[in-house]
Amino acid sequence: MSSPASRPVPPAAASPLNLRGAVDLSALKQRPAPPAPAERSPGSAAPGGGPGGAAESGAPDAGAPPLRVNVTEGNFQELVELSAQVPVVFALWAGYSPESAQMLDTLERVVGSYAGRLVLAAADIDAFPQLAQAFQVQAVPTAVAVLKGQPVPLFQGGADEAQMRSLLEELLKVAAANGVTGSLGGKAPEDADPAPLPPLHQAAFDAIEAGDYEAAAAAYRQALLEMPADAEAKTGLAQVELMARLQPLSVQDTEELRTLAADEPDNLDAQLSVADLDVGGGHVEDGLNRLVSFIGRNFGPERETARIRLLELFEVVGTSDERVAKARQGLARVLF
Repeated sequence: MSSPASRPVPPAAASPLNLRGAVDLSALKQRPAPPAPAERSPGSAAPGGGPGGAAESGAPDAGAPPLRVNVTEGNFQELVELSAQVPVVFALWAGYSPESAQMLDTLERVVGSYAGRLVLAAADIDAFPQLAQAFQVQAVPTAVAVLKGQPVPLFQGGADEAQMRSLLEELLKVAAANGVTGSLGGKAPEDADPAPLPPLHQAAFDAIEAGDYEAAAAAYRQALLEMPADAEAKTGLAQVELMARLQPLSVQDTEELRTLAADEPDNLDAQLSVADLDVGGGHVEDGLNRLVSFIGRNFGPERETARIRLLELFEVVGTSDERVAKARQGLARVLF
């Protein structure tokens, strides 16, 4: 499978276009900027220059943009605006968390390897507690990306370098699908001569960029007819079908669906819709567990419909994802 650096790809599950109302950043953007707080250290690593090297503080500089900045109330809005050019990875840390230093060092190393296609924003939640509240952080360290001004949850707690790299590659897939393909540094060597997509995959990608998810789905279906083992087409089809289901929903629609699903736990359509909302909004475990529970309570055609949708959502999230593995175990328990 080619890397997201070398070819355009379909949107991943946590597409920011589906995170309507997930986090309201407007209040933070509008706050008056106080003097920048003194730098603090998570464990033994200072955020301004931990083991990964010295980082710039303050807003990104157009002349020599740093790939790691320290977040303050003064530069937060500029970082959010920068997310329209490149994804900004907010690493929320605290001095009382010994895991924070390791997360920052590893993230800085990984982000740096993408040659300016990502920016790392280190945020001390003690110095900027409003940010933790806005991102609904329950524990530190936590990483949340912002893309086109919208949050994309990455991970909470520890994550090794391979896991971080996998998540960031998925983030870049989402970015590419939504037209965020900028770079703050030089072009990476692997970007010099990108491999072309197969014609049907290119047609699907063009349709995604145009917001025509039905056309994208049709292209992926045709690719699967021609090559049933095409794993990328199978995943792409599941993703664009999810996007197509979510696209017409308004904020009021989502609120009504969630109320209906809570009031009627055996309403198939409501449970399917809210599972879509959960997965599309990054609450993957909630969405998958919702359908596993429904399958465990119901029998007949409705149970099979829910099972098929669950398998499609497995494709959206990624069949190798740990959350999918847990949901598969839960599915096996309720089925057998």
